[in-house]
Amino acid sequence: MNLSKSRYCKGIQCPKILWLDEHKSEVRDDSGINQRILDTGNEVGDLAMGYYGDYTEVPYNADKSVMIAETRRLLDAKTSVICEASFSHDGNFCSVDILRVFDDGVEIVEVKSSTKIDPIYYDDMAFQYHVLASCGLNVRKVSIMHINNKYERQGEINLQELFSVHDCTEKVLSLQNDVKANIEEFKKTAGAKTEINIEIGKQCSTPYDCVYRSYCWRHIPKNSVFDVSGMQINKQLAFYDRGIVSFEQLLESGEKISKTARLHVETEVYNRPPTINKKAIKAFLDGLSWPLYFLDFEGFQEAIPPFDGLRPYMQTPFQYSLHIQKEDGCLEHREFLAEEGIDPRRSLAERLCAVIPQTACVLVYNKVYEKGRIKELAGRFDDLSEHLMKIHNNIKDLMQTFQSRAYYCRELDGSYSIKQVLPALCPNAPELDYHALDLVHNGDEAMNIYRELPGKSPEERKRIRSALLAYCRLDTLAMVRVLEKLKEIK
Repeated sequence: MNLSKSRYCKGIQCPKILWLDEHKSEVRDDSGINQRILDTGNEVGDLAMGYYGDYTEVPYNADKSVMIAETRRLLDAKTSVICEASFSHDGNFCSVDILRVFDDGVEIVEVKSSTKIDPIYYDDMAFQYHVLASCGLNVRKVSIMHINNKYERQGEINLQELFSVHDCTEKVLSLQNDVKANIEEFKKTAGAKTEINIEIGKQCSTPYDCVYRSYCWRHIPKNSVFDVSGMQINKQLAFYDRGIVSFEQLLESGEKISKTARLHVETEVYNRPPTINKKAIKAFLDGLSWPLYFLDFEGFQEAIPPFDGLRPYMQTPFQYSLHIQKEDGCLEHREFLAEEGIDPRRSLAERLCAVIPQTACVLVYNKVYEKGRIKELAGRFDDLSEHLMKIHNNIKDLMQTFQSRAYYCRELDGSYSIKQVLPALCPNAPELDYHALDLVHNGDEAMNIYRELPGKSPEERKRIRSALLAYCRLDTLAMVRVLEKLKEIK
């Protein structure tokens, strides 16, 4: 096997990935790959190319020798900044995100779309150093460039403020002996005739989710220690290493686990009826007042802030659904979906203030998100701030009943997500089925499809906007129906 920097980092995570790539790639499961994360990385990488001024990019070519030859030509021409500069030595290949060329050597600059330095990045840079040094280049410095999450956009993007650059040379040099040994081991592992045996562990999801996880975990039964609600991975693995795997084995072991975990496990194993704390549910319901405003936001986040006043990865609400229920149960619905391609915050905030009175009792599911967005809007729009903060301060959280386990049943399977709570309390209700929706079935899909609207045809935009409205509407209708079930318990 020839190694690239991505393959090398796979080997650092788990050498078995390399063997499976080489001999059993048909068992890969790519369903968990987040294309949006990959696209973000490309967008950030493209923008970062201009950080040091004028640059020349080596065009991608499936034939790596073409890229290597072009890199050599640019080096010979004394090009000062080369992006995607490509090198190979002894079957080890890498393209450097940004290569700065000086009279006495070069600097490797690795670009990441993250806001911090993950340990695996050092391995990535160490591999690049090894390849370039083996090719005879004097690598005088190795740096990493990542997103500065404190940057706030005002006007045109300022690359020097958007990105942070750190000197990693000392750490990269300290890894060089390991790189040589690792390369030898990884190639030997990948070339082995029989599948290597590496026990499951944290490497199955750290630093990245492994595409072979379902294959390597096929022996793990349903309702295992890895499914226990709220249990940390280190504790789960400690149980697994001792042969305690199933829920039944966990109970038989007599090991101490949290109250929440025990409720989950015992309810499943013993098929217990719902656990209901009527006093806690009554106290929650008594704290509500009518008319009741059921509110849900949808938002997007970008590594590169698209509008003034935004920071990298800052959540920006573009849509809301609002069900208004009177004490007699009568329902009204209001909704807002911003036009695509524009800053949605002002129009959303104005509409929110127009439809929700300052004294309204507002019900959400997971108040951290809605309260966070409203507080940010209040901080940006002084003339709306007082009204928005009144809404903020009057928010109640429907999730707390299920998070606290005031209500728990077997169907919740350890979760308190609205997507799990809704079918548990309202089974066989077609109008409440997220799976039956068109195009948009969860928040990630809503965020991604809204971002794609500007490039769509009028017909596609109409369908997408309709799907977004239907999805968000179901989120607040779900809260209405769940609350009705809680009122029946009271």
